[in-house]
This record gives sequence, C-alpha cells and structure tokens, in this order.
Amino acid sequence: MSLAPKQPVSALVVIHTADLHVLVMERVGGSGLWQSVTGSREGDEPLATTALREVAEETGLTAAPAMLLDWKLTNRFPILPRWRGRYAAGVTHNTEHLFSLCLPATFTPVLAPEEHAAACWLPWQEAATRVFSWTNRDAIRLIARRFNAVGQATQQSSS
Repeated sequence: MSLAPKQPVSALVVIHTADLHVLVMERVGGSGLWQSVTGSREGDEPLATTALREVAEETGLTAAPAMLLDWKLTNRFPILPRWRGRYAAGVTHNTEHLFSLCLPATFTPVLAPEEHAAACWLPWQEAATRVFSWTNRDAIRLIARRFNAVGQATQQSSS
C-alpha cells in the first residue's frame, strides 16, 4: 500500500522562549540540515491544527491552541528535488504558513527518530544562521524583531 502524496501546503512553527532561545532540530541522515518544526497539512485540517499536530509529532509537546501564534504570513518556494517524490507528479512548489509558539522555558523534546537526529536551544541569532532554509531564517529574525520591539516598549512604559 502506498502513501497518498503530501500536500504542497505546510506549517512552519518556530518554538522559542520569551528571551528568544529557539529550538532547532537536525534532520536524520547526517545531512547537517537544521530546522524548526515543519510539516504538511493532512486532508482539509485547519493550518493551526497542522501546526499543533506537527509540534506534538516532532517534539512530543502538546501545546494548547491559545499558545500558538498565527503570523498570517506565507512563503512559496521550490521543493528540493530530493523531496519531490513525496508529492504528486508535477508538484514543484510548496506554500508554507508561519506560526510561532512562545514557551516560558526550554524543554527536552522527544524527537521523532525517523525525522530528527538531534535538537538544541540556541540564541535566536545563532539559530537563524544554523537553519538551512531561508524561510526558517527569515521567520526567526522576524520573531526576534517583534519580541525585541515588544520588550523595549514594555521597558519604556515601566520606566
């Protein structure tokens, strides 16, 4: 029995702490490819459901829906040739939807061994240089800008 082709619609979930440490995971195969949580939509599930399901599958964390921030941003990019076989014939691009999950503290993820070989928490600047995809890098930088701006506004209002 063959698996149905993956949909070219996915969620990228950047998991981070308030002090902007970001969880990154290395893909299996000794490839040195690091990333945040990512995965394809299944059926007609809402994208927030996709995001929460992928967080649980890839890290073991069951997050409350209220913790998930939908950035309402998408990126469209070419699917790497090595992964095109997972999709229907002729599919060459994916549309990725950005989400983030801010946690009060780091945790030790329970990795899906068929997907990830290692995980670590890094300061956002280092995480942004470690991840292999430009969409993941840009997402981490965007989240850092947003959280730094909020932190600065909070500090100014309490002065």
